[in-house]
Amino acid sequence: MNSLKNKVQLIGNLGNDPEMVTMENGSKLAKFSLATNETYKNAEGEKVTDTQWHNIVAWGKIAEIAENFLSKGKEVVIEGKLMSRSYETKDGEKRYITEVKCNELLMLGK
Repeated sequence: MNSLKNKVQLIGNLGNDPEMVTMENGSKLAKFSLATNETYKNAEGEKVTDTQWHNIVAWGKIAEIAENFLSKGKEVVIEGKLMSRSYETKDGEKRYITEVKCNELLMLGK
């Protein structure tokens, strides 16, 4: 392995309609949550579904595609990289967030 890469691939369903932001220069940003599910059997043999939620951000053409074609519940494949950042609330509390910056988007299903 010559180099390590920051790469994430997720298949899941949108938890909400994309939230769109248009920047001053006209470029677009789409933000949405993505749910991924893992199903397994616990020690008692019962089927258990573990749902993980991921924050997704998409810029430019991918954001425009998200705006026009994605809605809550749609199944998609996301490829991108993990990005971490921090911000301060109005109360001065520091918060940390991890997001997936979407580089590729594939819509599944109908």
